[in-house]
Amino acid sequence: MTQKPLFSLSPGDTLSELRDTYFPPYITLAHTFNAPAGWGISHRVLKQFQLQYVLSGCAQYTIEGKSFLTQKGDLLFHRPGERHSVSTIPGEPYVCLSLVFHFGQSAFPLDELLPGANDLGNFAGHEVERKLTSLVIHYRQPGLVHQLQAQTLLMELLLMFNRLAGERSVQEASAAQRNNFTRLVLAKNHIIEHFAEELMIKDLETITGFSGDYLIVQFKKTFGMTPIQYQIHLRVEKAKELAVHEGLTPSEVAQRVGYRDIHTFGKMFKKKTGTSLSQFCATLFTEDWDPEI
Repeated sequence: MTQKPLFSLSPGDTLSELRDTYFPPYITLAHTFNAPAGWGISHRVLKQFQLQYVLSGCAQYTIEGKSFLTQKGDLLFHRPGERHSVSTIPGEPYVCLSLVFHFGQSAFPLDELLPGANDLGNFAGHEVERKLTSLVIHYRQPGLVHQLQAQTLLMELLLMFNRLAGERSVQEASAAQRNNFTRLVLAKNHIIEHFAEELMIKDLETITGFSGDYLIVQFKKTFGMTPIQYQIHLRVEKAKELAVHEGLTPSEVAQRVGYRDIHTFGKMFKKKTGTSLSQFCATLFTEDWDPEI
């Protein structure tokens, strides 16, 4: 009867078969594989962790229904119990590096290092590729030292994946923040251009793609005031400008900044500035002010 390969067994069933390995992580497969034409794996489920790295060529990989067209440098990771399939592409080569490992009977919290991800990224020419290749070389050689080297490299890789995932999250967050800021600036510009019109939050939702509540919170967080508060701020500043530089009456100013009712405008202006528009204008000039100057 042909003995099953170690990587296909339950972790506990492999321990007695491992040589020169005395503590986790236990590596049960580390090799490079040059796939023959038409090669594929369909709906396989392992009881151990697996890393699959594309050295050259490409292949279609599916993990729990999620499909990945893997190319040179791509690294995929799947967990025990995750159903996966691999199929080569007609006319295309596929050379991969496969690494299967486990942590024995202990429930090692690997998801804390690699939370949720199957696609770990592309590492063509990266240190990750060199470490994976070196790991396979050590694993394929007998002796305690080589096995220790392979285990050490595996732990270094897991820590590296965690660090790189963290850096990628920060970069993605920064990109998202820049994108959000750009959208908020578009909303701000819209308010500036239409400050004298009725402000409709739904218009800003259309411009930004944000929900109303999220938009208001982010706008205030970014610019220090809500969209409505910002519009009122613009109206106050424009009212000052019109009254001083164009000599308009308070009623005319009110209409120009979007108020049909002079009394509503007057209450708003005094609330925001602490004075009426007429008093504001009066304070700009001293008693000896010469209109000819």
